[in-house]
Amino acid sequence: MTDLQLMPYRQALTDWSFKATNDKEWLPATVPGTVHTDLLAHRKIPDPFYGTNEKDVQWIDKQDWEYITTVTIEQAALRHSHVELVFHGLDTYADVYLNGQLVLSADNMFRTWRADVKAYAKSGENTLRIVFRSPIQEDLPKLEALGYPLPASNDQSDVGELGDKRVSIFARKAPYHYGWDWGPRFVTSGIWREAELVAWSDVRIESVFIRQDQVTAEVAELTAVIQVYSEREREANIHIQTDGENWERKVTLQEGTDVIELPLTVDQPRLWWSRGLGEAHLYTFTTEVLDEASRQPLATHEVRTGLRSVRLVREQHEDMPGTSFYFELNGVPVFAKGANHIPNDSFLTRVTRERYLHEIVSAADANMNMLRVWGGGIYENDEFYELCDEYGILVWQDFMFACSMYPGDEEFLDSVQAEAEDNIRRLRNHPSIVLWCGNNEIDSAWAHYIENGGWGWKKDYTEEQRNKIWADYEAIFHELLPEVVEAEAPGAEYWPSSPLVDLTGDADQHTRALTDTGDIHYWGVWHGSEPFENYNSYVGRFMSEYGFQSFPEYRSVRTYAEESDLELESEVMLRHQKNGAGNRLIKEYMDKYLPQPKDFPSFLYMSQVLQAEAMQMAIEAHRRNKPYCMGTLYWQMNDCWPVASWAGMDYYGRWKALHYYAKRSFRDIAVSVDSTDGENFHIYTISDVLSPAALTLRVKVLGLDGELYKEIPQSFHLAGNDCVKQMSLSKQHLLDGVDPHQAVLLVELEHEGEVIDSKLNYFVPAKEVALSQPQITVTETTENAVSVIKLTTDKLARQVWLSADNTGEFSDNYFDLLPGQTHTVYFNQLAAVTQKDADATQPQHGLSAARFTPAVVEGLKVTSMADYIEL
Repeated sequence: MTDLQLMPYRQALTDWSFKATNDKEWLPATVPGTVHTDLLAHRKIPDPFYGTNEKDVQWIDKQDWEYITTVTIEQAALRHSHVELVFHGLDTYADVYLNGQLVLSADNMFRTWRADVKAYAKSGENTLRIVFRSPIQEDLPKLEALGYPLPASNDQSDVGELGDKRVSIFARKAPYHYGWDWGPRFVTSGIWREAELVAWSDVRIESVFIRQDQVTAEVAELTAVIQVYSEREREANIHIQTDGENWERKVTLQEGTDVIELPLTVDQPRLWWSRGLGEAHLYTFTTEVLDEASRQPLATHEVRTGLRSVRLVREQHEDMPGTSFYFELNGVPVFAKGANHIPNDSFLTRVTRERYLHEIVSAADANMNMLRVWGGGIYENDEFYELCDEYGILVWQDFMFACSMYPGDEEFLDSVQAEAEDNIRRLRNHPSIVLWCGNNEIDSAWAHYIENGGWGWKKDYTEEQRNKIWADYEAIFHELLPEVVEAEAPGAEYWPSSPLVDLTGDADQHTRALTDTGDIHYWGVWHGSEPFENYNSYVGRFMSEYGFQSFPEYRSVRTYAEESDLELESEVMLRHQKNGAGNRLIKEYMDKYLPQPKDFPSFLYMSQVLQAEAMQMAIEAHRRNKPYCMGTLYWQMNDCWPVASWAGMDYYGRWKALHYYAKRSFRDIAVSVDSTDGENFHIYTISDVLSPAALTLRVKVLGLDGELYKEIPQSFHLAGNDCVKQMSLSKQHLLDGVDPHQAVLLVELEHEGEVIDSKLNYFVPAKEVALSQPQITVTETTENAVSVIKLTTDKLARQVWLSADNTGEFSDNYFDLLPGQTHTVYFNQLAAVTQKDADATQPQHGLSAARFTPAVVEGLKVTSMADYIEL
């Protein structure tokens, strides 16, 4: 048989069993999976998410575990010159044995591991065994050898029954597995991504990078960087095609690995745009290595990417202080709107493509255009980035380092370098990724150049230790990682730490509460107990973190708590609140801003209202300051378990009030009202689209019974990608004798006779609005298998909440309703279709069919704030 007839062989490795190494009984295992989920499947442990069960499963990470399977290898596979075991994720310290022979030792969860096992493989049955060493037992000696602990403030070592021995920083493993201030401590082990046997001969394409040298609307100048392995020197042709375009070049492949660069030119390219700016068009580039004589393909590789130019713009402008911080896409400044993403589950192998789809679709439907993949989780699965590519969601990608200082020994640095190379090569073709960031909050936490700055970490160390720790930090984040980014993805943007002012090498480097340069994490509201109104003052060039907590809704809480646990200070509620002061802070802010809830289920609802009101204030303050501020990413998008947290969607994917508020506040053309000075309403219009628009503002003063006291119209043109203060109106003039407790300000923004945005504002704090019980009339009809829900009221109904028995979301929710208005809401379920499928589909009710599809609601329930407070 010739090389050309020998087809590559691939076999998924399934049918595993597992046990603790000191046990005798083997049990069936699921791969990909974890020890925790396998134990749960066999009812060897209670549900870790329920009640206080987290503390009862901490013994798992102190033991060694092993997995075993029988691999039946066909003779055809063994004819190949290379027979490899490929593990796309081993968590974390693992020794792999084939037929009793050690073939691989892994020590990094984030890497792909390969072992050529041709010398040990045999035709027929082969025994494959993997021993996972306890990450705790593996790393405790490293802590002792170091001689002093390194800061790791979110490592919940006390929950893990380790006292103050924090070992998370030694393992190249998802940091949040060791606990966080929103997540539990489950230090997992297992085969967490696909495992396979691969056999091949002669030629293999190891990677293809479509480097985008210069991209404009007229022409895309690209370079295909192709890494090819050949077993011998030979003449071949490299052929690349996409969308009817073809390129070919004759090459001489050397024995071993070659890197071949082939220039590509695409005239009049269809550019990739983020959501709101245009189509997220994707090209598929197919690369073939052809035998020169026969023209038969020796190896084939496909890459999907979008053609775009992107840069992080950090420049000084005469009319603004400091230095800009924004992303320019295809020459257009983009105001980034979105949230911070964490892993969707404590047990990563439970995250399906459908869960990723729900998250990305929810982001797009809420008018977001960016997610930040935060550095305490994982480099996400391919499906996450593929969906971001399809839906036009920009990705700020952290490397996996967060809120800790790390060792700098040669072995650790070598592991970090290999991890970075693996993941950049895997992800560099995704057009959605616009930034690689070294870490989360470490520069500002350590604050090396400010003696009493940062989080107080430095005071625990001698001068010699401080300098060593900082030198190790610089070795990773100022040297190693930017060098790997430049080598593997030339031209990609790198930012050493978030937040950061600039790499100045002095005290001006570290971000404080407010700077005119770099990005900012503002936590004065929440951690600092500052009032919500401070969101209007603390506005930087790019707000990459800020947030406020709430509880999930009653249905979600009842998945981990009994009725008897529904008390703010119960043990279960405290176990499902990982921020030490969290429950107290929610109550303190609620006491300040909202009426008192009448019972605990009402408290859950009111906590969501409180969170949403806070985040609206922050988001709109940031948007009103465009172009000085060019990004707002709140903390956080999602949850990894059912918990009280900063998330806008709970663990089950249910939208909280925050997500509906974000959808409204992130509208591409929006109106925003600022009443910070207490005396006036300042009304702004904001556009994130490129085309100018003819608009009309209607400012109305209404009674809580719907009576119109005053109306002020104003027509104007709003330029594309702009923000303008349209008018300032005195509260006293608007009221003109009307009782402020009985009045509201309604600001409507119209385009071509249609209201495209509106904001309801109050003349007094929410606690002082004269609420009474409204009578809400609900008319529910079904048209073409779609629930159409029309709501009216006889008096002001605050925070109208629609809920349903079946899974889905409403087109709008948690809104204020006035007499004289008819508010129409549609019920929608997720439609699992791709963006490509949706290109020919017209939007329905403002929702693309690629996102949510209107459906029939079951068990509709409608309530308002009056139902949850004592009137």
